[in-house]
Amino acid sequence: MAKTKSHQKKFDTRIDFTPMVDMNMLLITFFMLCTTMIKSQTLQIALPSNEKVDTEEQNKVKQSEAVTIIIDGKLDENGLSKPDEGMLFYYDGMPPTGEEILTNNPMKQVEFGNKTGGALPAIREILRERNKDVVAKIELLKKDWKDMKFSNKEEVNDSIYQAKAKEIRNDSTLKRPVIIIKATPNASYAHVVSVLDEMQINNISRYQIDRIGAVDSAMMILVQGQKK
Repeated sequence: MAKTKSHQKKFDTRIDFTPMVDMNMLLITFFMLCTTMIKSQTLQIALPSNEKVDTEEQNKVKQSEAVTIIIDGKLDENGLSKPDEGMLFYYDGMPPTGEEILTNNPMKQVEFGNKTGGALPAIREILRERNKDVVAKIELLKKDWKDMKFSNKEEVNDSIYQAKAKEIRNDSTLKRPVIIIKATPNASYAHVVSVLDEMQINNISRYQIDRIGAVDSAMMILVQGQKK
């Protein structure tokens, strides 16, 4: 009697993913309901105050508090501004006129570059010294803010700190500088942004960007000539 070969019946294997989809939907719903959304981080900007000068006496006071900063860049072999190298010129008060420029040039020069850490250290010391009264009060206020002395709730604590800091920055009884920022054609956009950042860091509430004038250029030439 001939032996017949046995044929094993094969079954098609198929995985049903329907329960997996249901599980994924349940997990997504769970995480959406239980996860705390991250709060958006915003930068608080100390905007210039809108103080108005109504009298000549007030105008003279503000002129005495003025500090002019001129940004000058260095050019590479292609005639482009070097982002990390340049010169800063600054002087207090109003610029001299006429022959006073030759005899009494108040402008000072600071060079910045890779070795000195860039433009920020060069300008920060100048600004902190001119705005030391405001900076001292802000530092004390910041200590109370870090210790959560205004409120146990973080949002309320931050809000009170920002309001008090704004009052200090705009306090007319404190000695506060008026910063006038100017830039030569050789200065790069990064140089100007760096100086503007320092207004926020050093709590300067009164500043403006102005065009460089002929007197400023003349004083710069004299200072550079004296350095040589």
